[in-house]
Amino acid sequence: MTPATADTQTVPETAASADGRWHNLRLAPGLFEADSADAAVADGALASIVVQQGCVVWVGTQEALPAQYQDLNAHDGRGQLATPGLIDCHTHLVYGGERANEFAMRLAGATYEEVAKAGGGIVSSVKATREASEDELVVLALPRLQQLLDEGVTAIEIKSGYGLALEHERKQLRVARRLGLLCGVTVRTTFLGAHALPPEYAGRSQEYTDLVSQVMLPALAAEGLIDAVDVFCERIAFSLTETEQVFQAAQALGLPVKLHAEQLSNMEGAALAAQYGALSCDHIEHLSEHGIAEMKKAGTVAVLLPGAFYTLRDTKVPPIDALRAAKVPMAVSTDHNPGTSPCLSLLLMANMACTLFRLTVPEALAGITTHAARALGLQHEQGLIAANRPANFVLWPVLHVAELAYWFGSKPRCTIVRQGKVFAPANA
Repeated sequence: MTPATADTQTVPETAASADGRWHNLRLAPGLFEADSADAAVADGALASIVVQQGCVVWVGTQEALPAQYQDLNAHDGRGQLATPGLIDCHTHLVYGGERANEFAMRLAGATYEEVAKAGGGIVSSVKATREASEDELVVLALPRLQQLLDEGVTAIEIKSGYGLALEHERKQLRVARRLGLLCGVTVRTTFLGAHALPPEYAGRSQEYTDLVSQVMLPALAAEGLIDAVDVFCERIAFSLTETEQVFQAAQALGLPVKLHAEQLSNMEGAALAAQYGALSCDHIEHLSEHGIAEMKKAGTVAVLLPGAFYTLRDTKVPPIDALRAAKVPMAVSTDHNPGTSPCLSLLLMANMACTLFRLTVPEALAGITTHAARALGLQHEQGLIAANRPANFVLWPVLHVAELAYWFGSKPRCTIVRQGKVFAPANA
């Protein structure tokens, strides 16, 4: 196998066009909008998806397929289940080094906060990321991204936050943009300069917050590198006041915000984020009733991160019943990062969301498609199989929709349509 390089074009030049008539499909309930016989398709009637010039133009039962599409190039779905492309809406995919030693520390009883105070945690990844060149970070991130793509991911969020200095945050965001181009996948970049205090700003949190909000954020936004702005609001990270300062700077630049909220304690960060119209509040194990009410009012998505919950051996489950009762949309993501969620399987996260958090299968699948799209501001482009959207969908060789969250520990041999092209997993 040829080693990856920073110039590796991972999208095969011979990737087939998805244009044509896809038939003999079953559509996953709740994850499509049909142009005909919606109820019949939902009840399991065989369906067709018509793709032209890389976009879906028609969805419905095979029997109702309009005459003008009958003679298009045919793709036989062989009775497979079709879902929208999966969306990983919270990742820290670009970084140097690894933190396996922290895994051993936690097994010996160290808490998240104790690891951080011992010089591990985020700051450990900062050192390795700063030492890596842009090209080196591309080479490191490519196989991580490819694993997610092979599982059917068609859109992904990639955060900065392991640079914590202008040139290194820029480097991470540039790598994220390059990955999207190299792999032919939708990448949403999130500036997370307020992730932790860098060593050179120890004890000077306000000065660093000023740097993030007054220098880094405007400069990187001017370069077109930022799609959204995030903050880690927590006792070991940034206060509510500091978080709001960053949000105000983002708002002035017309950038949407999101928040690492209520992971370790209730800071009421989610309520603050919702007041700024946040796309999402993520982690939220300690989310309060007030936070839920504000999120509902703002339409903010609750992003569940069971991988971090599992790795940290947490016992505080997010308030799923209260979120469900308030009809706050719940997304599910890998939170891929080298410290607390070194996971590269969104389907495994769907399984964990069901097993650990008691989501239903439909909730988990909406969490990695429809609601994940909303958490990235992509709800009009991805997360649903519907006409007038780019062709991003996956065909699964399963009999029951629950199998997508039921099996774990293996990669399904799915067929992936991403940005109007057909792919098979690299290991197929």
